[in-house]
Amino acid sequence: MQPRMNIPWTMSLIYRIPPLTRFIGLTALVYVAIFFAARLVFWQLYDNPNDPLANGDLLQALYIGLKFDLRLALLIILPMLLLGWLKPLSPFDSGFGRKFWLAYLLLATLGAVLFYVTDFGHYAYLHVRVDSTVLRFLTNPLISLEMVWQSYPVIPWLIALALLLGAFVFAIRRMLRIHAQARHEPLHGWRKTVMVCATLFLVLFGIYGKISWYPLRWSDAFFSNHAFASTVAFNPVLYFYDTYKNGGMPYDEEAVKRDYPQVAGYLGVDNADASALTFARQVAPVNQPGKPFNVVVVILESFAAYKSGLSGNPLQPTPHFDAVAEKGLYFPNFYTPTTGTARSMFCAVTGIPDVQLGDTSSRNPTIVNQHVIMDEFAGYEKYYFLGGSASWRNIRAMLANNIQNLNIYEEGSYESPRIDVWGISDLDLFKEAHKVLQHEKKPFFAVIQTSGNHRPYTIPANNEGFELRDASQEELERYGFESVDEFNSYRFMDHSIGYFMQKVKEAGYFDNTLFAFFGDHGITGYAGRHAAKADSQLGLGSNRVPFVLYSPALIPEGRVVESVASETDVMTTLASLTGHAHTNTTLGRDLLNPRFDQDRHAFIIAHAARTQIGVVNRDFYFQMPIDADEGALYRLDSDEPRQDVSSQHPDLAEEMKGLTRGLYESARYITNNNPRLDGEGKVIAKSE
Repeated sequence: MQPRMNIPWTMSLIYRIPPLTRFIGLTALVYVAIFFAARLVFWQLYDNPNDPLANGDLLQALYIGLKFDLRLALLIILPMLLLGWLKPLSPFDSGFGRKFWLAYLLLATLGAVLFYVTDFGHYAYLHVRVDSTVLRFLTNPLISLEMVWQSYPVIPWLIALALLLGAFVFAIRRMLRIHAQARHEPLHGWRKTVMVCATLFLVLFGIYGKISWYPLRWSDAFFSNHAFASTVAFNPVLYFYDTYKNGGMPYDEEAVKRDYPQVAGYLGVDNADASALTFARQVAPVNQPGKPFNVVVVILESFAAYKSGLSGNPLQPTPHFDAVAEKGLYFPNFYTPTTGTARSMFCAVTGIPDVQLGDTSSRNPTIVNQHVIMDEFAGYEKYYFLGGSASWRNIRAMLANNIQNLNIYEEGSYESPRIDVWGISDLDLFKEAHKVLQHEKKPFFAVIQTSGNHRPYTIPANNEGFELRDASQEELERYGFESVDEFNSYRFMDHSIGYFMQKVKEAGYFDNTLFAFFGDHGITGYAGRHAAKADSQLGLGSNRVPFVLYSPALIPEGRVVESVASETDVMTTLASLTGHAHTNTTLGRDLLNPRFDQDRHAFIIAHAARTQIGVVNRDFYFQMPIDADEGALYRLDSDEPRQDVSSQHPDLAEEMKGLTRGLYESARYITNNNPRLDGEGKVIAKSE
C-alpha cells in the first residue's frame, strides 16, 4: 500500500473539489478575463480625451462592469453545472458528453464574441451601446451588410475571430484533458452536501450580483452624471437582452388624465376636456401671404449643431448653410426629441416624439395610422425624396399611409448612380429633386432627406467642384469631429445645399417657396471647445441641431430667434407661416405665435436600458428616468453642468418635472389615439 503523502490543507481542499466543478470555475474565469479585457479595450478606444472619466468614476464603472461580466460568464456555464454531472453528458466519462460541451462552449463563445464585435462597430457608428434596436438593421439585411463591408475592416476582423476561437478551443480541450486526469479525493455524506450547496450558492450569488435585497440591475450602472461611466459599465450581451425584454410599453390613461391640465394649458388647447382627453385644436395661421407658397423641408443626416459654422466652429465647415441662415430665421436652440433617423422622421412628420421603447414607432403596425399636418395642405402635390430605399424602417408605409397621393422618389427612381449603401449621393439627391420640382405647376410640399453623412463617407468623383480639406486629428477632435473623412462628408453635405440653392434661384420657384432646414439628430460625444459644456457633458449635442426657415418673400430680414424650439413644432409652424388653417393634434406649437413665447420647452427622450426623459428651456435641463419619480435639474450655462441644482430651484424643478412626465405620457396616449381625419374631421379608417 502506497504511503499517504503529507500535503498542505489548501491543496487537500482543492483535491476534494470535483474535477467538473474545477473545470467550470476555471472556464468561468477565462470568460470573465475575455469580457473584462474587451471592456478595457472599449474604454481605451472611446474615452474622450477632452472629457475623460475621472479615476473614481472609471474604477466604479469597471467594478460594476466586472460584476456584469461575471454574471454573463456564470449564465454561460450554468447548463454545464446543472447537467454535466449526468453520466451520458459528463465531459470526462462520455465521449459524446465531451463533444457536446465543447460544441456548446464554442457556440456560446462565438455568439458572445459576435455581440462584442457588433457592439464595438455600433458604438463607433452611433455612439450608443448595442441594444434591441439593432434588430432594425435585420429588416434590410443586404443594405446593412453592404454598409458594414464598406465601412469596416471585415476581413481582418474575421481572421482575428477565427484565431480567437481556435485558441479558445485549444485551451478548452487542454483544460478538459488536464481535469480528466486530475487528482480527486471524493467527498461523502454531509461534506458532499456542503460542497454542492456551496457551489450552487456561489454561482447564484455571482448571478445575483449584490449583497442587497435587490439584485444587480442596470440602474446600478447609472451612478455618475458622466454618461460615459454607465456606457463603460454595460455588458453588451446582457444590455441587449434587457432592452429587448423591456421593449414595449402601453400608455397609462390615468397618468395622462393626471397631467392633462398642465399639458393642455401648455399646448394651448382652448376647449380642454380632461374626461375626453382632447388634444386637438384648430389653429388659425399668424400669417396670410395672399398666395400659395411651396414648402421644401430638407432633413440633414447627423447635422449636429456644434459641428456647424453657426455654432462658432473655427473649422467653418458649413459656409453655404451659414449664408442661408444669415438671411432667414435661425433657431440656435432647436432640439430633436431623440437620436435615430427613423425616430426623427416619425416626429418630423407627426409632430409627436417617438417614445416607443425597443423599436421605432415607424415599425409598429398598431400606430401607423396618424393624423399629420402635411396632409392638410389641400391642393398641394406632396413629394418625398430619399437617396436610398424607403423600405428602410418601414418609412414608406408610415408616409404613404398618412399623406394622401404622396409621390415617393427613392433608389431606383433616379438616373444618378448609386455610390454606396446609402444610395445616390446627397448632391445627386438635390439634383434629382430639383429636376422634378422645377417642372411642377401646382403648389407643392416636398421633403428631401439626405443620408450621405454616414460611414463610409463616400464623396463622388462628379461633385461639382467640391474640394477636400485636411486637418490634424488633434484639431478635428478639438472641434467635434472624429476623422477627416467625417469632416469632409459633413462639408460635402453643406456643399450640396449650396449647389441646390443656387439651382433653385436660377429656376422659377424660388420666390414663392419656404425652405426649412434642420438635422434629423445630432451626435453624442465631445461637442468641441467652442460649444457649451452642457452639450458634451449632458449629451445635448445629440439633440441640438440647427433649424433655419428661409424665404425672402415671407421673411424679408434675417434674424436669430433665441427661444427654445423642438422638432415637434416644425409642421404647425410651416402651416401657419404659409397661411394654412389646420387641425393640430401634435405636441408642437407655432414657433412664430407670441402666445407661447413665455413658455418654450423642448421634450427629450434618451432611449436606453433605463430610458431618460426630460425638458429643456433656455436656461435649464430637467431629466428623470421613466421608471422613477425623481430627477435632476441642470443649469445649461454652468461651468459644471452635471451639478444638480434642484435644491436651489425647487419650484422650477417641480414644474419641469410635471411637464416632462406630462409630455411623455401624452405622447404615448396621442400616438395610440391620433387617427387620420378627413376634411370634415371624421376618422379615416386604417389602411389594410
